[in-house]
Amino acid sequence: MFQAAKQTKVFQDVVEQIQEAIFDGRLKTGETLPAERELKTMFNVSRGTLREALRVLEHKGLIEIRLGVGGGSVVKSIDTEQIRESIGLLIRSQKISVGHLAEFREDVEGIVAAHAAERRTADDIKILRQLLAQAHECVDQGSSQRNAFINLDKQIHMNMAVITGNPIYISVLQSIHDNIHRYYDRFLAMENHELRENYQDLCGIIQAVDNGQADLARKLARNHVLRFSRYVELKAEEKEVEKIGR
Repeated sequence: MFQAAKQTKVFQDVVEQIQEAIFDGRLKTGETLPAERELKTMFNVSRGTLREALRVLEHKGLIEIRLGVGGGSVVKSIDTEQIRESIGLLIRSQKISVGHLAEFREDVEGIVAAHAAERRTADDIKILRQLLAQAHECVDQGSSQRNAFINLDKQIHMNMAVITGNPIYISVLQSIHDNIHRYYDRFLAMENHELRENYQDLCGIIQAVDNGQADLARKLARNHVLRFSRYVELKAEEKEVEKIGR
């Protein structure tokens, strides 16, 4: 199955060979790699080099290293979880600026809304309108329902992603919405008028999706995200000025 590793960047060659065996189906989900001693012989590498390669593969989410009796390196199912986790880590570690996140969201949320308008069913619209009705109740009760409204906003965006049927959109937006609360908590007071503005945005987007107006849905979704982004950026600048003035 494997060949002796090339002597330049040996561990990387081991990683690539095992990775390709997983991708082309020679190693299947749930299958355990040969024992460490056998792999060392196949690749003609040291134990340290082999273990470094296996750690890299585990970090990539391609294998799971199980310890103890019956353990070993087991091939994991390849899905969008790795994408979601990687984006989540970038946001949580603040490696992505507010501006970069805003730019990305404007594009993706617009595309998702457009596809939702093209692919929606009557049942999809029913769910979106039920969520919108709950959001309206939050708006009527004012800023005390800020967190409930934000959660409903997230559900509406995620339901539109589900309507697209595209697992990449679903995974990426799930990660963003699961982690974006860091920016809400730091920069977004969400007073009554902001709740109402966001609610009106959602009404327009859902109506466009319901009508099958893809271009309008894209435009409204982009504007909705842009409004949020500009507000967050403004608050971030104000906080920075306050910090400098101290």
